[in-house]
Amino acid sequence: MTTFALPDLGEGLTEAEIVAWHVSPGDHVIADQPLVSIETDKAVVEVPSPWSGTVEKTYGGPGDVLKIGAALAEIGTGGAEDKGAIVGEVAEPDREITAGPADAVERTPSRGAGVSAAPAVRQLARRLGVDLSAVTGTGPGGAILSADVEAAGEGEALRGVRRAMAKAMTASGAAVVPATLTDRVDISGWGKDADPTLRLIRAICRASAAEPSLNARFDGTRRTVRERVDLSVAVDTPDGLFAPVLKSVDTLSPGGLAARLEALKVAARDRSLTPADLSGGTITLSNFGILGGEYAVLVVTPPQVAILGAGRIHDAVLAVGGVPAVRRILPLSLTFDHRAVTGGEAARFMAAVCSDLEAPE
Repeated sequence: MTTFALPDLGEGLTEAEIVAWHVSPGDHVIADQPLVSIETDKAVVEVPSPWSGTVEKTYGGPGDVLKIGAALAEIGTGGAEDKGAIVGEVAEPDREITAGPADAVERTPSRGAGVSAAPAVRQLARRLGVDLSAVTGTGPGGAILSADVEAAGEGEALRGVRRAMAKAMTASGAAVVPATLTDRVDISGWGKDADPTLRLIRAICRASAAEPSLNARFDGTRRTVRERVDLSVAVDTPDGLFAPVLKSVDTLSPGGLAARLEALKVAARDRSLTPADLSGGTITLSNFGILGGEYAVLVVTPPQVAILGAGRIHDAVLAVGGVPAVRRILPLSLTFDHRAVTGGEAARFMAAVCSDLEAPE
């Protein structure tokens, strides 16, 4: 019997959440057959079996979070004859994923280990679905009490996309030193069919060429400025926030850009984004104004160093040639990591964005 551990998923990920098992103990599997669906970094991916054999045991059920390198399944490989048949339920994309008997298997043995809690408190935590390792104890010596578990068990635990979003925001809050610069652009010269998102993307690309410092990645000690613009675009969905990446967006034609952007939006909404679609971004665009709001203090997602936000387009009275005139205004917010970007660099980047956006179609 061979232990299959949760493999390294790249991009510095340390854990993954089980969505559903596609096999049960006793099933025969072949190499590369999907064993389990997991969610990590906002994408649902299938983990294939590395060997042919018989599934002896699975670890964890839907909603459980496993560390990279933790045991995922025990597979008996000795003398197994590969019949080329797939046994077990493989989810189809047009129906809800359901898990089989793996729902009832024991939780990861290390879950809640290493904490101070009485057996009755541990039993309560299991009943309420509370992970003791995430609970702060208020008892003597930091021991976890029943009241602590009950407080942690109130409400609904964040899962999937929202859990990933919460972790990303926590990481940003702990690491980034944010500063925000705002401006507004007169876009009265745009044609009536102009697409604000496409214009914003073009402006970011041109600003990145004029002031490359914001199109970069920073690991806390080293900043790597990129020539290629891999743009993360914030997409709001009922499941939560996604930020798929438009790779080499500075090389795409207007038609190719529009098609690629629409494809990523559709993939975000139907949950078919891959980890590759969500990784490698060098700067982010949030066109939040289509929902509401003018200016915002945005959140920079490490290792990126900047995010540009576009607010609600509206009419405003401006002085034009010394005379009041009604103009179309686009508010802009640029939040940057002040550890890696100076105020001067941010101001030059913003000026380049505004200059491009102010140009007529």
